[in-house]
Amino acid sequence: MKGENWECPHCGRAVTITDERSSLSVHDVNISNSESGMRLFSQFYICPNPKCTKPTLDVSLYRLAIPGVRSASVILKKRLMPDGTHKIFPDYIPSPLREDYAEACRIRELSPKASATLSQRCLQGAIRDFWKVTPGRLVDEIAQIEDRVDPDVWDAIQSVRKIGNIGAHMENDINVIVDVDPGEAQLLTELVETLLQEWYVTRAQRAARLSTIKATAAEKELARKPPAQVDAKE
Repeated sequence: MKGENWECPHCGRAVTITDERSSLSVHDVNISNSESGMRLFSQFYICPNPKCTKPTLDVSLYRLAIPGVRSASVILKKRLMPDGTHKIFPDYIPSPLREDYAEACRIRELSPKASATLSQRCLQGAIRDFWKVTPGRLVDEIAQIEDRVDPDVWDAIQSVRKIGNIGAHMENDINVIVDVDPGEAQLLTELVETLLQEWYVTRAQRAARLSTIKATAAEKELARKPPAQVDAKE
């Protein structure tokens, strides 16, 4: 049975979802209403990883097309389980970083400026923890890693700082309003997600691979040695 490539939001494994591991339901709103036709899709996915097997629930609400009047459009797309749209990171990433990142994802539609501020705080915590910089102002901490990260990454980190400042500080002229929209807040959470993945997860995976190689080499070396001779008893 042909499967669908999918990454489990619980365990982070790239897996293949077949029809046996998913369940789709469709519900049409047939009661007369101002929207004149809506359709709700709800779909469960069950992770095939035997160490996980946790359910994920996605819902999508569409406004149906009316010939000659309007085309079909999306009203809402949301992941209900696990809560929010954030990625579940391993426990070896410090919990304050995981919590700030998850909250930034959860509130980016409701309060993009607050989400941007949380992304900035998560970024600062990650820089301090991973790169062991001298604590201070975020702008100074970022400067300490300029020669340690790719230029594109450094520029993106600067962007998180600048947009996060918009959410954290009022303009000098209180009549000047600079907003952060949900799309911009999402870009910041996606960058934080990328950095957590590259800095922490990639490092842990590399360490695990090297440990496996060393253990395998040790086993092979042991197998090359002749068995110990046992003195025959008279």
